[in-house]
Amino acid sequence: MPLLLAFLFVSATVWVTRQAAAARTLTFLMTISTVVTLGLIAFFLFAEAIPVFERMGVRILLPLEGEMWDPNTNTFSLVPMIWGTAITTIVAILVAGPLGVAGALFISEIAPEQVREIVKPGVEILAGIPSIVYGFIGFTIINPYVSSELSTGFGALLPIGVVIGFMALPTVVSVAEDAISTVPESMKSGALAMGATDWQTMKSVTVPAAFSGISAAVLLGLGRAIGETMAATVMIAHVKELPQPAYDVFDSGETLTTLIAGNFGPAVGTEYLLSALFAAGVVLFLIVTAISITSQYIEERMKRKLGGEV
Repeated sequence: MPLLLAFLFVSATVWVTRQAAAARTLTFLMTISTVVTLGLIAFFLFAEAIPVFERMGVRILLPLEGEMWDPNTNTFSLVPMIWGTAITTIVAILVAGPLGVAGALFISEIAPEQVREIVKPGVEILAGIPSIVYGFIGFTIINPYVSSELSTGFGALLPIGVVIGFMALPTVVSVAEDAISTVPESMKSGALAMGATDWQTMKSVTVPAAFSGISAAVLLGLGRAIGETMAATVMIAHVKELPQPAYDVFDSGETLTTLIAGNFGPAVGTEYLLSALFAAGVVLFLIVTAISITSQYIEERMKRKLGGEV
C-alpha cells in the first residue's frame, strides 16, 4: 500500500509539471508492472506445483493404468482433463467461430443501419450475462434434453462445448466486427466498381483485409472457451476418465478448469492434491500463453503480407 500511494503521488506531481514525460514514464511503469505481475503469477503456479511433479514426474502428463486420479493414493494424471478441455474447446470454437464471423459480416456489411443499432448492442449485452446463468440453463434444459433424446450420459462434453461456444460468440462477433469495420471503404468500392457482387467483395476483399483482426477474434473466443469455469462446472459430470472411445463427444468427462473449481475446497490442507490442482493451473497457463503468442504471430504475419512484405 505505501508503494502504491507513493506511486500515485509521484505520478500526480509529475503529470502536472511535465505531461509528456509523465505519460512516457507511466506507460513504462505500467508495462513493467504488467510483466512483473505475470512473472509472479507464473512463479507462484510453478512453485506450488513442484510437489506433485516431484512425486509423479512426467507421468502426470501421461495416461496411467488403472485410476488416473486418486487422491487417496496420491496418484494423479491430467490427461483426462486435458483431453476434456480439448474436446469442449473444439466444439465451442466450431460454434463460435463460423457463427461469430458470419454475425460480424452481417452487422458490418449487410444489416441496415436501424438493424445494426439494435443487433450490435444486443450482442455486446450477451457478453455481460454471468456464466453461471448459462450453466444453469445448460444444466436444467440442455443436459436433460441431450441425455434423453440422444441417450447420452448426463453432463456429456458435447452440450457443454455448445454452451461455451455461445458464451464465446459475443466476443468473436464484437472483435471481428470491429476489424471488418476498419477495412477502407475505397477497397470495397473499387471491387464493386470492377463488377464484383457484394458477396464477392466480402469474400475476396473484406475478409482477407480484416483477416488479422478476425483471427484475433477467433483466438480470443478460443481463450474464453478454454478458461470457462462456472458454466462447465455446473453442467459437467466430473468424470476423471478418458471418454470411450476417446473421440466420443457424447461421453462424460472433466476439464482443467472444472477440476480446479470442483476440488479446490477439499484440497485445502493437503499436499499432493492441492499441488496437482496447481499443476492443472500451470498447464492452463501454458496453453493460454501459447494461444496469445500464436495470435500475435498470425496478426503480424498478416500485416506483413497485406503490406507487401515477405
